[in-house]
Amino acid sequence: MTAEGPEVTQWLPGARAGDAEASRALVEALYPQIIRIVRSHRPVRLAEEDLAQEIFVKLFGRLDRYEEQAGVPFTHWVSRLAVRTCLDALRAERRRPELRCSDLGEEENRWLEFLLTEAAPVPEAPDFSAAELVERLLARLSAEDRLVIRLLDLEEKSVAEISQLTGWSRPAVKVRAFRARLRLRKLARGFQEGMTP
Repeated sequence: MTAEGPEVTQWLPGARAGDAEASRALVEALYPQIIRIVRSHRPVRLAEEDLAQEIFVKLFGRLDRYEEQAGVPFTHWVSRLAVRTCLDALRAERRRPELRCSDLGEEENRWLEFLLTEAAPVPEAPDFSAAELVERLLARLSAEDRLVIRLLDLEEKSVAEISQLTGWSRPAVKVRAFRARLRLRKLARGFQEGMTP
Protein backbone atom coordinates (compact mmCIF):
# COMPACT_ATOMS: atom_id res chain seq x y z
CA MET A 1 0.00 0.00 0.00
CA THR A 2 1.28 3.47 -0.76
CA ALA A 3 2.29 5.69 2.08
CA GLU A 4 -0.39 8.04 3.26
CA GLY A 5 0.66 11.60 3.63
CA PRO A 6 0.59 15.04 2.14
CA GLU A 7 1.92 13.71 -1.17
CA VAL A 8 -1.38 11.87 -1.75
CA THR A 9 -3.96 13.97 0.04
CA GLN A 10 -2.60 17.34 -1.13
CA TRP A 11 -4.16 16.75 -4.56
CA LEU A 12 -7.64 15.87 -3.28
CA PRO A 13 -9.08 19.42 -3.24
CA GLY A 14 -7.79 20.14 -6.73
CA ALA A 15 -8.99 16.80 -8.09
CA ARG A 16 -12.43 17.37 -6.57
CA ALA A 17 -12.52 20.79 -8.26
CA GLY A 18 -11.66 19.24 -11.63
CA ASP A 19 -8.05 20.47 -11.83
CA ALA A 20 -6.37 18.31 -14.50
CA GLU A 21 -2.88 18.65 -12.99
CA ALA A 22 -4.06 17.62 -9.50
CA SER A 23 -6.00 14.70 -10.99
CA ARG A 24 -2.94 13.54 -12.94
CA ALA A 25 -0.76 13.74 -9.83
CA LEU A 26 -3.35 11.77 -7.82
CA VAL A 27 -3.47 9.06 -10.49
CA GLU A 28 0.33 8.81 -10.53
CA ALA A 29 0.46 8.54 -6.74
CA LEU A 30 -2.29 5.90 -6.51
CA TYR A 31 -1.44 3.86 -9.62
CA PRO A 32 1.07 1.46 -7.94
CA GLN A 33 -1.43 0.63 -5.18
CA ILE A 34 -4.32 0.10 -7.58
CA ILE A 35 -2.40 -1.97 -10.13
CA ARG A 36 -1.14 -4.26 -7.35
CA ILE A 37 -4.73 -4.90 -6.24
CA VAL A 38 -5.88 -5.41 -9.83
CA ARG A 39 -3.11 -7.92 -10.53
CA SER A 40 -4.16 -9.89 -7.48
CA HIS A 41 -7.90 -9.88 -8.08
CA ARG A 42 -8.74 -9.40 -11.74
CA PRO A 43 -10.86 -11.84 -13.71
CA VAL A 44 -9.02 -14.04 -16.18
CA ARG A 45 -10.62 -12.47 -19.26
CA LEU A 46 -10.17 -8.82 -18.29
CA ALA A 47 -7.00 -6.84 -19.00
CA GLU A 48 -5.46 -5.32 -15.89
CA GLU A 49 -5.19 -1.84 -17.46
CA ASP A 50 -8.90 -1.89 -18.33
CA LEU A 51 -9.82 -2.80 -14.77
CA ALA A 52 -7.43 -0.19 -13.32
CA GLN A 53 -9.01 2.42 -15.59
CA GLU A 54 -12.47 1.40 -14.38
CA ILE A 55 -11.30 1.82 -10.78
CA PHE A 56 -9.97 5.31 -11.49
CA VAL A 57 -13.23 6.27 -13.22
CA LYS A 58 -15.15 5.14 -10.13
CA LEU A 59 -12.64 6.87 -7.84
CA PHE A 60 -13.04 10.25 -9.55
CA GLY A 61 -16.80 9.78 -9.82
CA ARG A 62 -17.03 9.19 -6.07
CA LEU A 63 -14.33 11.55 -4.86
CA ASP A 64 -16.95 13.98 -3.55
CA ARG A 65 -18.34 11.18 -1.35
CA TYR A 66 -15.02 10.59 0.40
CA GLU A 67 -15.07 11.94 3.92
CA GLU A 68 -11.92 12.03 5.99
CA GLN A 69 -12.18 9.90 9.14
CA ALA A 70 -9.78 9.90 12.05
CA GLY A 71 -7.35 7.01 11.82
CA VAL A 72 -8.54 5.90 8.35
CA PRO A 73 -6.18 7.04 5.60
CA PHE A 74 -7.42 7.96 2.14
CA THR A 75 -5.48 5.02 0.68
CA HIS A 76 -7.67 2.60 2.67
CA TRP A 77 -10.75 4.08 1.02
CA VAL A 78 -9.03 3.67 -2.37
CA SER A 79 -8.08 0.05 -1.58
CA ARG A 80 -11.62 -0.80 -0.58
CA LEU A 81 -13.00 0.76 -3.76
CA ALA A 82 -10.45 -1.16 -5.85
CA VAL A 83 -11.16 -4.50 -4.16
CA ARG A 84 -14.91 -4.05 -4.53
CA THR A 85 -14.55 -3.14 -8.20
CA CYS A 86 -12.45 -6.25 -8.78
CA LEU A 87 -15.00 -8.33 -6.90
CA ASP A 88 -17.78 -6.92 -9.08
CA ALA A 89 -15.77 -7.79 -12.19
CA LEU A 90 -15.23 -11.32 -10.90
CA ARG A 91 -18.97 -11.68 -10.29
CA ALA A 92 -19.69 -10.44 -13.79
CA GLU A 93 -17.53 -13.21 -15.19
CA ARG A 94 -20.46 -15.61 -15.13
CA ARG A 95 -19.33 -18.26 -17.55
CA ARG A 96 -16.31 -20.17 -16.44
CA PRO A 97 -14.43 -22.14 -19.04
CA GLU A 98 -14.33 -25.85 -18.38
CA LEU A 99 -11.01 -26.95 -16.98
CA ARG A 100 -9.85 -30.23 -18.47
CA CYS A 101 -6.84 -32.43 -17.94
CA SER A 102 -5.69 -31.71 -21.47
CA ASP A 103 -5.54 -28.01 -20.55
CA LEU A 104 -2.72 -28.71 -18.09
CA GLY A 105 0.89 -29.21 -18.98
CA GLU A 106 2.96 -32.08 -17.66
CA GLU A 107 4.45 -29.91 -14.89
CA GLU A 108 1.02 -28.72 -13.75
CA ASN A 109 -0.21 -32.31 -13.60
CA ARG A 110 2.75 -33.17 -11.35
CA TRP A 111 1.90 -30.28 -9.04
CA LEU A 112 -1.75 -31.35 -8.91
CA GLU A 113 -0.72 -34.85 -7.91
CA PHE A 114 1.62 -33.41 -5.27
CA LEU A 115 -1.12 -31.18 -3.82
CA LEU A 116 -3.59 -34.03 -3.51
CA THR A 117 -1.39 -36.98 -2.60
CA GLU A 118 0.43 -37.10 0.71
CA ALA A 119 3.05 -39.55 -0.56
CA ALA A 120 3.83 -37.74 -3.81
CA PRO A 121 7.33 -36.26 -4.05
CA VAL A 122 7.76 -32.53 -4.56
CA PRO A 123 7.83 -32.02 -8.33
CA GLU A 124 10.99 -30.84 -9.98
CA ALA A 125 8.80 -28.69 -12.20
CA PRO A 126 9.30 -24.93 -11.96
CA ASP A 127 7.31 -22.98 -9.36
CA PHE A 128 5.50 -21.04 -12.09
CA SER A 129 3.75 -24.30 -13.03
CA ALA A 130 2.33 -24.49 -9.51
CA ALA A 131 1.22 -20.86 -9.75
CA GLU A 132 -0.51 -21.53 -13.09
CA LEU A 133 -2.31 -24.53 -11.62
CA VAL A 134 -3.48 -22.53 -8.62
CA GLU A 135 -4.73 -19.77 -10.95
CA ARG A 136 -6.68 -22.29 -13.02
CA LEU A 137 -8.28 -23.81 -9.93
CA LEU A 138 -9.06 -20.42 -8.40
CA ALA A 139 -10.74 -19.35 -11.64
CA ARG A 140 -13.34 -22.07 -11.02
CA LEU A 141 -14.38 -20.63 -7.64
CA SER A 142 -16.95 -17.93 -7.06
CA ALA A 143 -15.69 -14.36 -6.94
CA GLU A 144 -16.04 -14.19 -3.15
CA ASP A 145 -14.26 -17.51 -2.58
CA ARG A 146 -11.44 -16.53 -4.92
CA LEU A 147 -11.07 -13.18 -3.19
CA VAL A 148 -10.89 -14.58 0.35
CA ILE A 149 -8.33 -17.24 -0.63
CA ARG A 150 -6.17 -14.69 -2.44
CA LEU A 151 -6.23 -12.23 0.43
CA LEU A 152 -5.84 -14.73 3.29
CA ASP A 153 -3.64 -17.45 1.84
CA LEU A 154 -1.75 -15.89 -1.06
CA GLU A 155 -1.31 -12.31 0.17
CA GLU A 156 -1.26 -13.40 3.84
CA LYS A 157 -3.53 -10.59 5.02
CA SER A 158 -5.07 -10.84 8.47
CA VAL A 159 -8.75 -11.52 9.03
CA ALA A 160 -9.09 -7.96 10.34
CA GLU A 161 -7.53 -6.51 7.16
CA ILE A 162 -9.82 -8.60 4.95
CA SER A 163 -12.82 -7.52 7.00
CA GLN A 164 -11.87 -3.89 6.50
CA LEU A 165 -11.26 -4.30 2.74
CA THR A 166 -14.41 -6.27 1.98
CA GLY A 167 -16.87 -5.03 4.58
CA TRP A 168 -17.50 -8.62 5.76
CA SER A 169 -17.53 -9.33 9.49
CA ARG A 170 -14.52 -11.19 10.93
CA PRO A 171 -16.51 -14.38 11.59
CA ALA A 172 -17.87 -14.19 8.03
CA VAL A 173 -14.31 -13.97 6.68
CA LYS A 174 -13.28 -17.06 8.66
CA VAL A 175 -16.32 -19.09 7.61
CA ARG A 176 -15.99 -18.01 3.97
CA ALA A 177 -12.28 -18.95 3.97
CA PHE A 178 -12.99 -22.36 5.48
CA ARG A 179 -15.70 -23.10 2.91
CA ALA A 180 -13.63 -21.72 0.02
CA ARG A 181 -10.72 -24.01 0.92
CA LEU A 182 -13.08 -26.99 1.00
CA ARG A 183 -14.44 -26.06 -2.43
CA LEU A 184 -10.91 -25.64 -3.79
CA ARG A 185 -9.88 -29.08 -2.52
CA LYS A 186 -13.06 -30.59 -3.96
CA LEU A 187 -12.33 -28.98 -7.33
CA ALA A 188 -8.76 -30.27 -7.29
CA ARG A 189 -9.90 -33.81 -6.33
CA GLY A 190 -12.65 -33.80 -8.95
CA PHE A 191 -10.22 -32.57 -11.52
CA GLN A 192 -7.71 -35.28 -10.60
CA GLU A 193 -10.36 -37.99 -10.67
CA GLY A 194 -11.49 -36.83 -14.12
CA MET A 195 -7.94 -37.05 -15.48
CA THR A 196 -7.30 -39.82 -17.93
CA PRO A 197 -3.86 -41.47 -18.08
